Amino acid sequence: MRKWSVTLSVLVGALFLASLLTGPAGLPAMDSLRALAFGGDGPIPIVMREIRLPRAILGLAIGAGLGLTGAALQGYLRNPLAEPGLIGISGMAALGAVIAIQTGLSLAAMSALPLAAMAGATAGVALLVALAGPRGGSVTLILAGVAISALAGAGTALVLNLSPNPYAANEIVFWLMGSLADKSMLHVWLALPPMALGAGLILSVRRALDALTLGEAAAQTLGISGTGLRWRLIAGTALVVGPATAVAGAIGFVGLVIPHILRPLVGARPSALLPASALGGAALLLAADVAVRLIVPDRDLKLGVLTAIVGAPLFLHLIWKTRSGGRV
Repeated sequence: MRKWSVTLSVLVGALFLASLLTGPAGLPAMDSLRALAFGGDGPIPIVMREIRLPRAILGLAIGAGLGLTGAALQGYLRNPLAEPGLIGISGMAALGAVIAIQTGLSLAAMSALPLAAMAGATAGVALLVALAGPRGGSVTLILAGVAISALAGAGTALVLNLSPNPYAANEIVFWLMGSLADKSMLHVWLALPPMALGAGLILSVRRALDALTLGEAAAQTLGISGTGLRWRLIAGTALVVGPATAVAGAIGFVGLVIPHILRPLVGARPSALLPASALGGAALLLAADVAVRLIVPDRDLKLGVLTAIVGAPLFLHLIWKTRSGGRV
């Protein structure tokens, strides 16, 4: 486990550096790093500190958060197809952002769109609590999440259908594809505190998730409260996924793919898989964000499109194995 942690940490560090040094400006590497570290006058410090640094930080944080929450939900629900969007928080966050774009609220202030998305995520959590109830089991939680996701999707489609402004509709469609472009340190400071709190909540229950692999009855004999575990996990997931969707849009498949890639390497024990999945998610999203800047540098290839292209084949493979009765 320690070997893979070191390997993943080095990979994340290298990709973070690559994210800082990749861009259409074609800046010299040493000049860029010097400007990032020491500042100065001219365009290079502005590009490094105001454009590339926030993008790299968000890529690392959002990728880590999605990988972490995906592994946690798969461990808790004992469902290999579970992923962060399963409980509907990301869909409600997207609906809040869509409403902000459609109403023109996003033009009033830079923070209006992510704040509206966070408000949508909060409404999604409240609805999830109301539907699942304090004693609802994992099946009830999944059904409530599916219902909330369907409701959010219907609301988003309704806003697009009734939009009288083609420019707003176009902006909504592109935002829903997910991207880390044009982010600032304001987005970093809006997203990082709740995401750090949510990650802390999820990591605090990793031993309880280990016990849950023995079965709910065995976990209860070890003093694990199923209700407490469930709501701490939901709160942690909401605090991570809501802000991530708020600042970057809908980025799928990271939380589904990464735990499956790493599980054969680090083992199925959640206490080992959670931190490994966080590092793996960060590496995948940083790599994808570098790739979108290199594959089509003169076009705005969306990050969510690339992660879907990578993740969809594995998702289909998992469905096929489940359908044929194989182990996932």
